[in-house]
Amino acid sequence: MSEGQGRITLWGIEVFLAVAEEGTISAAARRLGVSPSAISQQLTGIEAALGASLLDRSARPMRLTPAGAMFRPHAQTILNAEAEARAELAVAELSGLTTLRLGIIEDFDAEVTPRLLSELARELRGCRFLLETGASHRLLDQLEARALDVAVTADLDSAGNAEGWREVHPLLAEPFVAVSPRGRDWQSLPLIRYTARHLMGRQIAAHLARQNLNLAQRYELDSYHAILAMVVGGEGWTILPPLALHHVARFRGAVDVAPLPFAPLERTLSLSARAGVLREMPGQIAGRLRGLIRERVVVPALAEWPWLEGRLRVL
Repeated sequence: MSEGQGRITLWGIEVFLAVAEEGTISAAARRLGVSPSAISQQLTGIEAALGASLLDRSARPMRLTPAGAMFRPHAQTILNAEAEARAELAVAELSGLTTLRLGIIEDFDAEVTPRLLSELARELRGCRFLLETGASHRLLDQLEARALDVAVTADLDSAGNAEGWREVHPLLAEPFVAVSPRGRDWQSLPLIRYTARHLMGRQIAAHLARQNLNLAQRYELDSYHAILAMVVGGEGWTILPPLALHHVARFRGAVDVAPLPFAPLERTLSLSARAGVLREMPGQIAGRLRGLIRERVVVPALAEWPWLEGRLRVL
């Protein structure tokens, strides 16, 4: 390498991949939590080090040049190798990990996620924890894009588990249930739907379609709090998983919970990581989560609704 030439850094490679995946410098900056100018500086540096232009900046969104397309798989291999090296050093007790980026759906916010973080923090005293919450599909997208190390999500359709790029550790199976105002007949009320913009809403809508059900509907919301508040207020009934009632526990005493009044439907939740990158770590974290889910979610739910026995279960 000549004296005037720059050096290729892991950070520069990560920046290049982020821009290649996001298509714009501003989107890559948001994902990585830095300024657009820092992204531009890293791109300029890595292109100078390689002696080639990697991105066509005149295109919207930006496109890889032939050199960029050639370099991209090598860049991904380098970052994967770096992650594997970090994991191998930390794998015995996770004690060497310095940063853990977790994506967890909001369903576990009430008790499971805080306790998981507390347990990990006691063991990983030098580790910094970054938590992202959101919809399952968005967390899995971030996992695939290397913005997260592990993601706890509802499982996608069957094809989603056969992608090959991720390892999946099943955590929980739970049935969907009918939730209605205490003492009210659900058949006299309209359905308050969970939004079809999210996976769970689409699963419910598809299930209703398979049953040839044309239920009266007036509301479609994306918040457990808002849905259950409206149910308690007598505005309708809803279809949700038991975790929703765990997440918004203050409404549980004001609603009736029963099996679906038609064919059953369930969903599964899993922990995912990029296949082979973090070695045993995802399995270790999944094991901790199963214990917390059993203690904090399943046991209290079965005590309140014994008919969930065998339906709500740790996997």
